[in-house]
Amino acid sequence: MLPATTREAARRFADATAYVTASGWPVTYRDLDRVSDEVAVGMALRGVREGDVVALVLPPGPEYLFSYVAAAKIGAITAGVNDRLAPAERDAVVALARPRLVITGPDLLRSAPGGADVVVTATAASLGELLDSVRARDDSPPELTSDPERAVAIIFTSGTTGLPKGALYGNRQLEFITRTDVGDAWGGGGRGFMGTSFAHLGFMTKLPGNLRRGGVNFMMTRWRADAALRLLAEQHMTTVSGVPTQLALMLRQPDFDAYDLDSVHFIVVGGGPITPGLAQEARARFHAKLATRYSCTEAGIGLGTAFDDPEEDAVVSVGRPHPSVDLAVLDPDDRPVPAGEVGQVCLRSPAVMTGYWHDEAQTEAAFTPSGHVRTGDLGWIDDRGRLRLVGRSKEMYVRGGYNVYPVEVEAVLSTHPRVAAVAVVPRPDPVMGEIGVACVVARDSTEPVTLAELREFATDRLAAYKLPEGLRIVDSLPLTAGEKVDRRSLAALVEAPVV
Repeated sequence: MLPATTREAARRFADATAYVTASGWPVTYRDLDRVSDEVAVGMALRGVREGDVVALVLPPGPEYLFSYVAAAKIGAITAGVNDRLAPAERDAVVALARPRLVITGPDLLRSAPGGADVVVTATAASLGELLDSVRARDDSPPELTSDPERAVAIIFTSGTTGLPKGALYGNRQLEFITRTDVGDAWGGGGRGFMGTSFAHLGFMTKLPGNLRRGGVNFMMTRWRADAALRLLAEQHMTTVSGVPTQLALMLRQPDFDAYDLDSVHFIVVGGGPITPGLAQEARARFHAKLATRYSCTEAGIGLGTAFDDPEEDAVVSVGRPHPSVDLAVLDPDDRPVPAGEVGQVCLRSPAVMTGYWHDEAQTEAAFTPSGHVRTGDLGWIDDRGRLRLVGRSKEMYVRGGYNVYPVEVEAVLSTHPRVAAVAVVPRPDPVMGEIGVACVVARDSTEPVTLAELREFATDRLAAYKLPEGLRIVDSLPLTAGEKVDRRSLAALVEAPVV
């Protein structure tokens, strides 16, 4: 599916620029098809066959893009490894992938499984130097037969609760995701930047749809708020997209108002729920409409809100299911909960993963008897059919016998005028079992909010047992390699004594 899309995009868009690398050199649609052909042949000459795994331990950039397309052209499976993982984590993920070939950057891999061929890339100053040690110049692989069940990618989970697991995706899932995103249309693409790891769900499953759009995408080897704002302004981009953390960091830039962002009309946020405070500030300061996207690594696609939906939809919920996506909210016995009650959020569609790579037990546990995949989130469906998340099942804590969901508390605290960002984590308590501690980034570090002020602000909207009983003022919220709030680090912080 990906090889055929790449070839058709090259035919349709030819020498139009598809990507601009972080160093500024352009890659055309024809370049992508031609060079990925050469890399595909080079992989085959190294012994990579259909069904083999090619692990990419690379930062976002052209090496990753060309290698992914090349592997697909010979029927190999790409295992993307986030270069921002810790060294031990990268090694463990590569071992889990069991690759035939590893393509990595300098100093990104300490060890590889026995029998794996390891290629360390050199920094390319031009397209001609790209992946020079792998390419077979002026050659192309034989065209693969169509097979909807052929595996294409292993996408690793964020690993926030343990070692990442590899979700397996194939042509069938990519076809459905592409059809859902762009239909049968070609063209109409704009200009955007790519600010998250290429090993993530978004890049790996949506690359065919992005190629069909025919737009220009600017690569960012390392996402930075100032660089993202500069690209938005200089390239007159119409849409801001990213995870909530990235949106918040852009808004925190001291010189935010100095950028000319009049071209921006839309904001698309995914990768986690957005707090009401952040949603309201983003709309006001970007002067743009906001839409949300919700899914998980195992589900492929899920729910969302549209730009013309009522403004509150994107603030209080993650929207409604996309067409052909079945949403279920289930109790611990996998039975539907009564309307309006909290349960485990589960999704079913042709986009869900085939299973976890080499892990039958975890695969069986991930699916309900009805074929829904478990997202790990808790939520409820309101009377308008919107899904309202209350947090991860493993983030919930129990205070004095009452369940407390951090996302619900954060949604209220985030709207305090002196709070720039907030995360609530539990701390053991000898009386209550656990209590909530609010970790707050202050809008003005010289005048941070107090615990008493937070509790008074929230007392009319939250039950007393949900109110925070501790406060830590932090310079910033720590992030995982997936740009999500690192709650494990915060939990360790709040348990440590204040010095």
